[in-house]
Amino acid sequence: MLCRELIEKLEELAPRSLACDWDNPGFLAGRGDKKIKKVLVALDATDRVVEQAVLEHADLLLTHHPLIFRALKQVNDTDFISRRIVMLLQADISYFAMHTNFDAAPGCMADLAAKRLEIQDSQPLEITGEVNGIPVGIGKAGRLAEPVSLDTLAEQVKQVFELPFVLVYGEKAVGEKVSRVAVSPGAGGSMIRYALQQKAEVLVTGDIGHHDAIDAAAQGMAVIDAGHYGLEHIFVPFMAEYVARVSDGTIEVIQAEPDFPARVL
Repeated sequence: MLCRELIEKLEELAPRSLACDWDNPGFLAGRGDKKIKKVLVALDATDRVVEQAVLEHADLLLTHHPLIFRALKQVNDTDFISRRIVMLLQADISYFAMHTNFDAAPGCMADLAAKRLEIQDSQPLEITGEVNGIPVGIGKAGRLAEPVSLDTLAEQVKQVFELPFVLVYGEKAVGEKVSRVAVSPGAGGSMIRYALQQKAEVLVTGDIGHHDAIDAAAQGMAVIDAGHYGLEHIFVPFMAEYVARVSDGTIEVIQAEPDFPARVL
């Protein structure tokens, strides 16, 4: 399968039109006529991941977060971003990213996270577009099948996302049991107001600042901060399975090793 043919399949899943205006997903480096036999899937194009792509002789690196986010005025080995681009191009590795378009697309990030938490009757937190007349967007809000304590929900988040820890804010802001839950993988500070509008008792997200968290609690909503990586690493196994399926098994797919960026000492 040629690179451009695989890209068509990736954009069928998560159309570029669903991405936020500030975002930069898509075909960011390489050759469209490159024959793709091996793909490495990762959350971020870190030095470690790029080095793995080179060592594994990958033909395409597929990530969630775009390596090129702002305009590059120089491409050389003196800057850590452009150095990675140079390494990829030298090894003839094409590079594709699926970011907020994947966050919003039906069956992708928002739906995957809501499914892991068994959230029912879910609706988009922030509507950013529509597909076939159905609203789509960032995050999901809905109800749990059975009310649970905040501590139980936090343990569930740890288990289903395979996390070493989470931070819980506002335990005194909710009752003994919670049932209305919102989830927004990635940085969720801007999603607090949408979660409150949907009357969520708990927002499960990442990268929550101190003031955002205590302000959410003051308005009657708890926050479970599972980390940016913590909720979004589900991109990797999902896309690995998708690429293998749409290529009818003709493409070897490698998943980057889990690399949780923080730990508690």
